[in-house]
Amino acid sequence: MNKKISLGLAISLIAIASAITFILTSFFSLQSFNEKVVDVNEKAKKYSSIQLLDSYVRENFYGDINEAVLTDGMLKGYIDGIGDQYSRYLSEEEYLTELSENAGERVGLGLTLTKDESGYVRIDEILEDSPAFETGLQNGDIIVRVDGIDVIEAGFEESVDAMRGAEGTDITLTVRRSGVDKDYTFTRRSIEILTVSGEMLSGYVGYIKINGFKQNTPEQFITVLEKLTSNGAKALIFDVRDNSGGLVTALEECLDPLLDEGVIATAEYKDGHSETIVYSDSSHLNLPMIVLVNKDTASAAELFAASLRDFNGAQLVGDITFGKGVMQSTAEFETGGAVVLTVAEYKTTRSECYNKIGLTPDYQIENTDNGPDAQYNKAVELANIAAYGE
Repeated sequence: MNKKISLGLAISLIAIASAITFILTSFFSLQSFNEKVVDVNEKAKKYSSIQLLDSYVRENFYGDINEAVLTDGMLKGYIDGIGDQYSRYLSEEEYLTELSENAGERVGLGLTLTKDESGYVRIDEILEDSPAFETGLQNGDIIVRVDGIDVIEAGFEESVDAMRGAEGTDITLTVRRSGVDKDYTFTRRSIEILTVSGEMLSGYVGYIKINGFKQNTPEQFITVLEKLTSNGAKALIFDVRDNSGGLVTALEECLDPLLDEGVIATAEYKDGHSETIVYSDSSHLNLPMIVLVNKDTASAAELFAASLRDFNGAQLVGDITFGKGVMQSTAEFETGGAVVLTVAEYKTTRSECYNKIGLTPDYQIENTDNGPDAQYNKAVELANIAAYGE
């Protein structure tokens, strides 16, 4: 049965519905407005405090203010204040150094240095094809003066910083060996960083060590990989121990020849959308693989290990990894510097994100100080079993 209502009642119902809609809309609009006002007021307080501090310092500081250094310091302080261990602000000089490092290049002398117990600087490693390589310097030599300034008087960090400089500039180091001091003069230049090395082990097992993922890493990786496979490698060991990560784009190029076609890893951003960050084409390498990891295997190196385990069935050997599964993006500033900011969390498409957790190896083995490399030995054993079933 159809029921009819009067025109007056219909108009009244429409008016009531409109009033309710207006009240609800006004309520939520007011709530949103109040939240924005609070946010604006909070921001105003912060900026007002900075302005007050700046005024006080400029009126009372007994010294000169370097405006460029002050600006960098303020920006660094802001990024430090968000409390994220991976986000940072880089000055112009730091940013240029970062770009060079990411490219797989380093301007300098080619020395890896540590603080000696004497307080001076000890040479731990000399890179090949570097200004220091053919001078007769040796690992263990002690640097006592930098351009005539005593290291202990200047300080260790300051002395190491003094060794950095622009390409083409000269520096003189006083090096002590067996109690005898000798001066060496070097010209700083760009040095290609070797991030990949490899060799064929007995039993046709190929071993590849990856120290980081730089722009030039894929080229080095593919060269070593092709050499080992052409020499008849029947299984591969990838060593990413002490690899702190690097560029995801470089990681993708290294994984591509190893894995079958498909989306390997994705990143999820603050607004909830996801993007593919690692994709592999149909060309792949059908060989058993072992990955060596430790507590200092982090970021892209962890994603490398997780991808091989998830998509190739690779076995992981070593310690639980660092646990960095977040991605940073770099944005340049008008100051010439840049901000490196954590913008997303990433994972393979077949497992959960390992951020703050790490990857647990299939064979969890801890190396002892001054003992044999038990992790490496286990990886070789597993590679031989996988290759020959023995």
